Amino acid sequence: MNRSALTRALLAAGSLLLASGAQAHPHGWIDLSVTVVTDEQGRVTAFDQIWRMDPFYSLIVFDELRNVADATFEEGLDQLGQDIRDNLSAQHYFTRAWLDGEPLALGEVSEYTTYERDSRLVYMFSLPLAEPVALDGARLEYQIYDPTYYIEVVHEEQDGAPAESALTLVGDETSCALGVSQASPDPELVLQAALLDKGDEGEPELGRYFAETGHIDCSES
Repeated sequence: MNRSALTRALLAAGSLLLASGAQAHPHGWIDLSVTVVTDEQGRVTAFDQIWRMDPFYSLIVFDELRNVADATFEEGLDQLGQDIRDNLSAQHYFTRAWLDGEPLALGEVSEYTTYERDSRLVYMFSLPLAEPVALDGARLEYQIYDPTYYIEVVHEEQDGAPAESALTLVGDETSCALGVSQASPDPELVLQAALLDKGDEGEPELGRYFAETGHIDCSES
């Protein structure tokens, strides 16, 4: 496979996304599902994530990949998955997590896959914690967001609210309460984001003000 040809195709897809008609942030979105994985001792070891890219961006990427002359569509998806992983590594995979309010260190992604489902580009990966942490009697929280708020990340929805299946816990589910809180950004920040053109940058970490927060509350266990 000619890596440069594939890279050009992916860059072209990104350029087409940037050229979309929307002029205010965000310019695309990701539908998110998270599975919190625990070990036999009930310690959290990883956040398994499924990202479904928005249909418009997915369509552009698939079209570009199918037009790479010397690479199959599957080879293109594999390379795209590696490129996404490499790019996200420097941004903590868009993920922030806390245990009882204290930040958690994250590891590096080594397990990931990229595929097409229902005409959507899907990126699935396992983000390990640097060290396992015990959930018993604790409250785990996370946010997953693009710091620039160029891409909006939202949990999978059902009837206009985060779906129960968008956040699951593998382990002792019965003693912990799970939920997703939607963001309530200050109206001034909403206006600031709305006025950003596609080439503009907002304040650092603008995306966190619009991020949903996942909660795994085991403090009563």
